[in-house]
Parts: sequence; C-alpha cells; structure tokens
Amino acid sequence: MLSRVANSIYWLGRYLERAENYARFIDVNINLSMDLPPDMNEQWEPLVLATGDHELFVKKNLKFDRKNVIHFLTFDSDNLNSIISSITFARENARIIRENLTKETWEKLNELYHFVQKKSTKKEWKAEDLREFFESVKNQVLLLYGLAESTVARTEGWHFRQLGMYLERADKTSRILDVKYHIILPSPTMIGTPLDFLHWTALLKSVTAFNTYRRIYGNIDSSNVVEFLVLNKYFPRSMFFCLVEAEKCLQKITGEGASGYRNSAEKAMGELRSKLEFDDVSDVINSGLHEYLDDMQLKINKISNEIDQNFFQIKHNFVSQINEQ
Repeated sequence: MLSRVANSIYWLGRYLERAENYARFIDVNINLSMDLPPDMNEQWEPLVLATGDHELFVKKNLKFDRKNVIHFLTFDSDNLNSIISSITFARENARIIRENLTKETWEKLNELYHFVQKKSTKKEWKAEDLREFFESVKNQVLLLYGLAESTVARTEGWHFRQLGMYLERADKTSRILDVKYHIILPSPTMIGTPLDFLHWTALLKSVTAFNTYRRIYGNIDSSNVVEFLVLNKYFPRSMFFCLVEAEKCLQKITGEGASGYRNSAEKAMGELRSKLEFDDVSDVINSGLHEYLDDMQLKINKISNEIDQNFFQIKHNFVSQINEQ
C-alpha cells in the first residue's frame, strides 16, 4: 500500500474517533451542568485543559463559560482539534483515497460533514438543541464504524484505520479521565461528597461505561473507576484494551509470525502495552493520577510519531498539510 494512502486511512480513523469523543464528553458536561447546584460555577475550563488546547483558548481572550467553550471545542476552525475541524480533516483524507472506500462510507461521511457545517452557522443554541446535535454526531460516526465493520475487507487499509482509531481512543480516554483531576484539584474538600459521586458518574457516562461498570463493581468508587478505564482487559474503551487492539493491528501490518519487534513503532507499542498489563490500580494512584495519565499521553504521542516515521515518511505534501497539528 502506498504510504500516502495508508497515512490518509490512518488519520481518517483518528479524526472520526476524535470528533465522536468530543461530542460525547461535551454532551455529558452539558447534562452535568444542569445537575450542579445553582450557586456553583460550571466546570468548563477542565474540558479545555484535558484536550490540550488551553493555550490557544487563552490566546483568544475568552472567558471559560459554557457558550465559549462549547463553540471552541465544536465549531471553532482555528482549533484544529474541534469537532468541525476533525470532521473536515476526516472528509479531506477520505476524498484523497476515495477509491479505497466503499460508496456507502463516503456518502455517510460527506453527509456528516455537511450536517456539521450547516449547524455551525446557527447563532443561538438551546441546551436541548445542543444535546440533539451531539447525539447526532455520535450516532453518525458510529454508523460509519458499523458500515466499515460490515463492508470493508480486512486488508492493510482496514488495519491502518483501526490502528488510528484505537490509538486516538486510548488517548481520549486518558484525557477524559484527566478532566476529573482538573475538577477536584481546586476543591479537595469535595472528595467523597455527593457532588464527587456526581462527577464520577458523569465521567463514566462520557465513555458509555456507566452500566457496564455498575454490573462489574456495583458502587461508584474512585479507585475502581480508574482501574476500569485504565487497566480493564475487556471494556472496549479502556486504555489497556485499546492498546492491545492497536498492537494487533500493527502486527498485522508489519507481518505476523516473528517474535519480538520489527520496528521502533512496535517496540514503543509493546513497551506501553506491557506496562499497563503489569500495572495495578495502586501503581496508578500512588504515582499520582494526573502524572500517570500525562505520562501515558506522552507515550501514546511517541507511538504515533514512530508510526509516522516507519510508515508515512514518503507523504504527499498536501496530505502532510492536512494532518499538521
């Protein structure tokens, strides 16, 4: 497979997953803000902190309120990680390798692009409208995943898309969990309170994990939530599960059968997967939740860079510009 084609397929998977994750945790935060006490400030700044775009937001001299943060994370084209940017980049990558996509996949992605573009022109939003919009974004991305699952051959292209999706999902799970750290940092006295319970519940719902968690663990407990989202072997959005699946995709691409690793991307992936496999929740808590997650994010970024160097070095300049971050 040509490196430019593989690159576009890989980033198509990452951008779709990014848009779906943003829609998911913004929607949950809207619902959470409705349940907070009326005299409590809404927790919008932690969302910007967790996405890694705090510096850009500050440069815009905006107040960290509901309207500004939602617009910044959803419709601001200056923010290369916003939903509208992610969908636009996903569509552009898909257009470049359109002959490698099924007709249904291209049509649905194009439909999602125009849906988001049209909604971005709306001046005022009610809470009900926003919830409906984010629900539509999530559902349309999941529909694209379903189409791919049912219609795409399991060739190199499939594995590159899955590789991008799982790496992005691992990163975003860590960032969503990190939101909780940024919320409790200014107010350690709220730990163990009903409000603390409300935040942990919202966090689980932001990764569609609430019901599954309750079936496995029962009561909401912070250490159990961390274990579930970081180390669980069976939940599809836990960091460990995502890295295991990403490693399988990488092995399919480079060729199965050989022991050890065949390139620096496999080496970095195996090291991180192995760390998570042998860590337990006490390791996470004792090292500091934020510090642990920050280290995971740096290592996931390193894996992404190694994948780029090993597979996408020979890239078309236009594709490189699209995916520049």
